[in-house]
Amino acid sequence: MKARLRFSILSFCAALALGAPAVAEEENPFARIGHIVVIFTENRSFDHVFGLFPGAEGVNSAQHPPQVDFDGKPLAALPRPRWDDRFPRRLPNAPFRLEPYVDIDGHTMDPVHDFYLEQEQIDGEKMDRFVEASNAGALVMGYYDGSALKQWALAKEFTLADHFFHAAFGGSMLNHFFLICGCAPVFDNPVESTKKKFLSELTSIKDSKGAELKIRARREDSPKSVLDGPPRHKNLGALTENLEAIGTLQPANPVSKHDKTEGQDRLPPLHEPTIGDRMTEKGVTWAWYAGGWRDVTGGRLKPYGDGKPDVFQTHHQPFAYFANYAEGQKGRANLKDADDFFCAADKGDLPQVSFYKPLGMFNGHPDYSDLAAGDAHIAEVVARLRQSPNWDDMLIIVTADENGGFWDHVPPPHRDAYGPGTRVPTLIISPYAKKGFIDKTVYDTLSILRTIEVRFGLAPLTDRDGPASVKDIRNALEAVR
Repeated sequence: MKARLRFSILSFCAALALGAPAVAEEENPFARIGHIVVIFTENRSFDHVFGLFPGAEGVNSAQHPPQVDFDGKPLAALPRPRWDDRFPRRLPNAPFRLEPYVDIDGHTMDPVHDFYLEQEQIDGEKMDRFVEASNAGALVMGYYDGSALKQWALAKEFTLADHFFHAAFGGSMLNHFFLICGCAPVFDNPVESTKKKFLSELTSIKDSKGAELKIRARREDSPKSVLDGPPRHKNLGALTENLEAIGTLQPANPVSKHDKTEGQDRLPPLHEPTIGDRMTEKGVTWAWYAGGWRDVTGGRLKPYGDGKPDVFQTHHQPFAYFANYAEGQKGRANLKDADDFFCAADKGDLPQVSFYKPLGMFNGHPDYSDLAAGDAHIAEVVARLRQSPNWDDMLIIVTADENGGFWDHVPPPHRDAYGPGTRVPTLIISPYAKKGFIDKTVYDTLSILRTIEVRFGLAPLTDRDGPASVKDIRNALEAVR
């Protein structure tokens, strides 16, 4: 396990020789930044991790309305998470500390996190249906005193963004796409059997202003109250009525020989522009680094764990879905293993932009990982980067892909029918970051795209990542002198 924890770094470093990029100075707020590193973790809300952080807008900073039942009336209590006897059968209807039941190194069930259900949970701006729309009962209302977390120490030293939202409602795949293209991929011309399998029974829940729910996702045979059992949902589906992929599908070109998904059920190769395409066109060096990539593509590790604790998720690798990054294409060289990332950092050979996706066991996801494991890995990665010769001009952004179904009390802003979703924990770490600063600027995942675009003079990919729609993170940095 220890060897896996360090990604066999030493055995690969001697074999790698990446060219050091030349960084063009530009008159913009990020001109001093030569290396941007994005660390994309998993499935935690801001309140869940930083709800008690001093000075942040956390769980003690406002009155929180009670969670309501299916009928809209306040619940008399919160139901115990399914199959988890560590919790009492009933808990008070309020946010609560998790430590008496499960500590930060304990595993929990994986709360449902779905495109439609998150909209129901947000309930306009009420944030009061997280329990009734979930499979996890009271668990979603739990939060930690994170004062012992290494992320808290980094937040005290650098910048904590306490109004950073994940870009799209729902789960990992869509939010990974928003990170690199600001887009919801479309499944062109699926066969009827595929449409039947993946098409959602629901339509968009928000109205044009994002303020009201049109429908509920519950089936009529659901329990009358969430206290009698979790809801039975309609077919939520991976595809909208417009054939946009909002749930997990597999890429047209498998990354592993062990992926046996039928061809007709694979998302066709995508051709929308990505931030990778923009950077390549401009001569900006970049890479997407993933834990387990070499082992999975080499057939030594099966995607989705297959009973092993490592857990590699293909749907966390968004570039693999695009035609320009299929095996045999030039863009494929930008998709690399975590070992390459650490070796490049050690040598001072990082590209100008690095995306790093940890292997599942280190990404903090409930069920197959835990908060402590994710926290320790973030600390290890950041420490390694701070020892890199590239540190002097580095900007590190650490954020979660989405909230994982966990409650947060701050309503997200409204951009369009796709999001943003709930707040997620986000750190901005750099020699140029404001020290001990809580940045209350409203950001979301697309702020990462916008920051890269501003730094390197790239055109926006869509209206969503344009200057009228989202802010870059300049407010987290000391002003250029």
